[in-house]
Amino acid sequence: MNIKLIALDLDGTLLDSKKRLSPANEAALKRCIAMGIHIVPATGRMVSGIPEAVREMPGVRYAITANGGRVVDMQEGIEISSALLPVDLALEILEFAKTTKSAYDPYLNGKGAMEARFLYHLENYGLEPGIQDLVLRTREAVPDSIEYVKQCNKPVEKINMFFGDLKERARVKGILEQRPELAVSSSLYNNLEINAAGATKGNGILNLAAYLGIPAEQTMAFGDGGNDLTMIQKAGIGVVMENGDENLKLCADYITLSNDEDGVANAIEKLVVSA
Repeated sequence: MNIKLIALDLDGTLLDSKKRLSPANEAALKRCIAMGIHIVPATGRMVSGIPEAVREMPGVRYAITANGGRVVDMQEGIEISSALLPVDLALEILEFAKTTKSAYDPYLNGKGAMEARFLYHLENYGLEPGIQDLVLRTREAVPDSIEYVKQCNKPVEKINMFFGDLKERARVKGILEQRPELAVSSSLYNNLEINAAGATKGNGILNLAAYLGIPAEQTMAFGDGGNDLTMIQKAGIGVVMENGDENLKLCADYITLSNDEDGVANAIEKLVVSA
């Protein structure tokens, strides 16, 4: 199978449940790179949130970040494509978030900006310890995230919301999904990720493939969550993890082992190396 680009979600997919890159998955990625295949992290995180073991692997140059909000050349510091929330729209969403029972934060300037009242009380919003550690590492504490966006006066890549109350999450999701200018997705059972309508991992992989001159049918995508849906649908081959969302599995071309069983390495061996 003549695959030229593989895009991989991180949490629940390439990384195990302890947020580690396993030796088997690392070896599989390096083998693909040696074959001339582009290995591309495709994540809801910012570039700074991509684990060093992945970000600094020789041959890993491009990344799809903030769910497709930005596609970047990490080596050259070049933006290949973007779909961002205009300042006014971002402020409107944040003002709405302020009325909900959630912890929320905008992504801009290459990082998340979360109010200290949320950042240091993440246990109140249903986050497991591993996710709490990730959030603490990738957010800057600010007094007021709305004022922060006003002062920066720059488009926002993504707005994250975490909920301790799943009924509240469902209510908020229903309201936000009525907005055609927004793309609303989830990577966790208790979060919502709000992007501009054009910001999807699916658009990200197609934009990057076009930039590199790679036909869409020569791309492969790995994922496990709702924010991976468009990427699984639009890639030439969509691979879903055994631990993935059941609805996502319905769209898969192939279902591999779980993220704790080196599912990425398993699928690469069967579909790419041995094909």
